[in-house]
Amino acid sequence: MQGESVSVASRTVPYPAPKWLLDKSVSAALVLALSPVFAVVMGAMGLDMLRNRSARGPLLYREPRISRGREFDLLKFRTLRRDVLELAEGGEAHARLYEADEANLTWVGRRVLKPWYLDELPQLLNVLRGDISLVGPRPWPPSMVEQQVANGRDYRNQIVAGWTGPAQVQKGVTEPAGYTELDLAYVEECRTASGPRLVWSDIRILGRTVKVMAKGEGLEF
Repeated sequence: MQGESVSVASRTVPYPAPKWLLDKSVSAALVLALSPVFAVVMGAMGLDMLRNRSARGPLLYREPRISRGREFDLLKFRTLRRDVLELAEGGEAHARLYEADEANLTWVGRRVLKPWYLDELPQLLNVLRGDISLVGPRPWPPSMVEQQVANGRDYRNQIVAGWTGPAQVQKGVTEPAGYTELDLAYVEECRTASGPRLVWSDIRILGRTVKVMAKGEGLEF
């Protein structure tokens, strides 16, 4: 159930006040600055739904994810067609598995949301709510976290998950082990770095995230 711990974290990773302050201030500023983008996206999705019956459905959908051992609802702009959502209904929501096939996407999802990572913008509200941080290992669905724990990696139950992270800004890193090592390096930095040093590291990752988004290669990432 939401809010309940999935497993007991063996070593909780610190979430220092400077990182918390960066998360709240930057996410609030981005929500305000990007409000016209939110409006344009929702307008485009509305027009797409008028033109295509298969595109009709909610503007947002929620996916159960894990952050520091707690289950929460991750927010995303909907990119999948209605029939694909109905096909996925009843199972654990994980849109990424379906989004890998462009045929499953709405026109707006394929042409606007996924290439520019705009489907991820509502997660800024997750940051404001305290579900996730701006930077950290990406939040995974409960079943994937359970499998990772079974394989001896329980860091997703120890650290606050992130809107972006070191793995997301590394183009060309495709092997799961590669992503894991990047995540683990960041977890260790969170354990050992001072608050100001960690904030500076997060700012650098956020800057690299902007560069990745600007390339418009979301469907290829």
